[in-house]
Amino acid sequence: MNTRTDEIKQRAATLLKHIEELAANQQHGSGQVRLIAVTKTRPVATIKAAYNAGLKCFGENRVQELAEKAPSLPSDIEWHMIGHLQRNKVRHAVRLSACIHSVDSLELLHRIDRVAGEESRHPAILLQINLSGEDTKSGASPEEGTLLATAALNCRNLQCKGLMTMAPYHAGEEELHDIFAGLRKLRDRIASETDLDLPELSMGMSNDYEAAIAEGATMVRIGSALFG
Repeated sequence: MNTRTDEIKQRAATLLKHIEELAANQQHGSGQVRLIAVTKTRPVATIKAAYNAGLKCFGENRVQELAEKAPSLPSDIEWHMIGHLQRNKVRHAVRLSACIHSVDSLELLHRIDRVAGEESRHPAILLQINLSGEDTKSGASPEEGTLLATAALNCRNLQCKGLMTMAPYHAGEEELHDIFAGLRKLRDRIASETDLDLPELSMGMSNDYEAAIAEGATMVRIGSALFG
């Protein structure tokens, strides 16, 4: 085993243990938190090292990159599309990923549903919500999130499983907790109003996953803390 593989294995073990400890102490969730290893720009050999370290869920930001990597990697990897998804890339995303985290418009929601039907697939989706108000971040407004969830009830070929958000990179601890708690509260309100079962909250990255878990995250998307 080479040094690079050893480093990833050690980081993965440390992260998984820390996430488990944080999840056990969280007050707002189920206590189950999945690590989604973010592999944007990472070569296949690096992803294989993370897989061999016991990780099975990986997230890609770009459909083209996912399409290039997936054929060379183990078939039991669970791929998550976590980046902004253009409507003309939906078919590849539906074919390759188990979960699409970045659904932020009615047009995208309906296209995923239609293409999934044509492909005989039933992907999970998350509704991406922009709670920070940053123009540089994708995502529906909280009000649009309710409309999207209501529309998802009428989709036959996808499963709306929850919400996703990103906090500002330089946000302070109080702002992080406000944003992540805001997503949880929005999820609870939407679930109550629509009767949708929305168990998933995808929030938290390498620099803020501890605050996200404290506020009920069920998925954390981690790249640099794992791969360096």
